Amino acid sequence: MINWKGIVEALLFAAGDEGLSLKQLTSVLEMAELQTKEVLQDLNEYYEESDRGLQLVEMAGVYQLATKKEHSDYIKKLVESPASGGLSQASLETLAIVAYKQPITRSEIDEVRGVKTERPLQTLISKALIKEVGRADGAGRAYLYGTTKEFLDYFGLKTLEELPALEGSSEENFEQGEADLFFEKFQETLD
Repeated sequence: MINWKGIVEALLFAAGDEGLSLKQLTSVLEMAELQTKEVLQDLNEYYEESDRGLQLVEMAGVYQLATKKEHSDYIKKLVESPASGGLSQASLETLAIVAYKQPITRSEIDEVRGVKTERPLQTLISKALIKEVGRADGAGRAYLYGTTKEFLDYFGLKTLEELPALEGSSEENFEQGEADLFFEKFQETLD
């Protein structure tokens, strides 16, 4: 027998914050919409009746997994804990690119860094240093990223205009690695 609840749970986990619509789930599961709804209902009841830390939520026709509200104090402690306070070099590089070139898409960040930035972006979003600020025009309508108020607070800035100037701050120099100045200035701030 196929464990449909487990499959849907795995699909929703893999989809993350994007979630999945009923149509997407129905297509992937290759089953009727009514059957998919039944599986979602079973999964929802399972989470409601268990002592698990997750719940199934539907927002604007999209289903996703979320943590239960009663655990929010612990999640807040985790996010704010000193152990999770440091930023990796990849995260700092990504943050510098977003700070100086916002709004910017992930593919544009990848192009500047020369490597994939999915993990650093997720880290920065989870630490509320960057956020999605819109969608790009054109095919795919990629997310645009920008810094947050928390970014300004974290680095002791009042506005983005207070970001340190980059030597020879042309776009070409920025893309060739001049963002190291950003890291040096803010490493001093952090120390």
